[in-house]
Amino acid sequence: MHPEQLADLPGGTPKRWLNRTVGGAGLTSALGDFCYETTTVILPGFLAVLGIPAAALGFIEGVADAVSSFTKMVAGFIADKLGHRKKLVMLGYALTPVGQVLIALSVGWPLILAGRMVSWFGKGLRGPLRDAIVAQSIAPETRGRAFGFHRAMDTLGAVGGPLLGVALLGWAQGLGWADPAAPFRLVFWLTLVPGLLAVLAFFVFVRDPEHSPNPALQFVAALRGLPARFKRYLGAVGLFGMGDFSHSLLILAATQLLSPSMGVVRAAQVAGLLYVLRNVVQLLTAYPVGALADRYGARRILVFGYMCGVLTAVLTVAAFAFHAANPLMLGAIFVAAGLYMAVQEALEATVTADLVDADARGVGYGALGTVNGGAKFISSTGVGLLWTGFSPLVGFGAAAALMAAGTVAMRRVR
Repeated sequence: MHPEQLADLPGGTPKRWLNRTVGGAGLTSALGDFCYETTTVILPGFLAVLGIPAAALGFIEGVADAVSSFTKMVAGFIADKLGHRKKLVMLGYALTPVGQVLIALSVGWPLILAGRMVSWFGKGLRGPLRDAIVAQSIAPETRGRAFGFHRAMDTLGAVGGPLLGVALLGWAQGLGWADPAAPFRLVFWLTLVPGLLAVLAFFVFVRDPEHSPNPALQFVAALRGLPARFKRYLGAVGLFGMGDFSHSLLILAATQLLSPSMGVVRAAQVAGLLYVLRNVVQLLTAYPVGALADRYGARRILVFGYMCGVLTAVLTVAAFAFHAANPLMLGAIFVAAGLYMAVQEALEATVTADLVDADARGVGYGALGTVNGGAKFISSTGVGLLWTGFSPLVGFGAAAALMAAGTVAMRRVR
């Protein structure tokens, strides 16, 4: 048996939570986020230049989340059945640059959709397997800190990538392109570098503490075998997730509110910087959130994070209601978003590890990802359609109501 498996065994020797696998997975995630978060931050501006409406962005992000979610379920099952995960994670990271190429070549929403689907298929393939590797490489009592550190590293790339993307977009705009979409395309091409480095980092640094294969494992039986309390937990996660819209819509909201006074490109840059602010908040709070969860209980802190999600949607409704075009006022929305994302991304995985045994953890993480992704498809698509068909107040108001209901449900989970 691999020595790192001892962290999950009764009486086993606890491993240091910041080991080679946790650090390597964090570095890989930082580089991966550097790649695709750069696209996330400038994509709404790219769509605005191409004349693509909010409903299309909501549909694109929703479909991408749905692809990711169902991929997570299948990937988790395959990992539990075969007992090894590393190659699948590397393939998942390799697909992100492929998606970036498709977006860079696009002239309309269909190829952008294809690019996001490819990237998010890779994200779905790698996410639950990487989390299972991290969970198995550490002692249970330090999971909050390990996942908090991992999300902090993940967010480090999400801070650096958009900052460089905004700077490169400003530089590229000054090169005198005849096509207003050309500066955006140049940034998309440059994101390939960190995307490929992410694959290399995972290969070099991460060791997979493989568990014994279970060739007799059946997909439906594995799902039915998940603990009842975990299924109740997934219900609360899904209810909140149906209001948890893609934050690309927040960037688009800021871009639209600021465009009348700044112009589209300048507004896109400022909206991108606000998104960076969100990521900085997430970076600074991810590890403290994990430490608090280890001390006071992950579910209790997760409820607080969900409340911050409700606040994010309510503040966005207020911004449109009062036509808030002040970056400082809009910054409060992105601060609340960063705080709830830090809690959600670190602690949903931590609670899952607490509720599901190690030999079924791949399926457990896959189920969590599927519920989250399916719910976000409903949310992102619904908010985009309500925004376009009625008004952004209706779209974000509906999101706030669903997130509030999910918060109440999570409080009742024991």
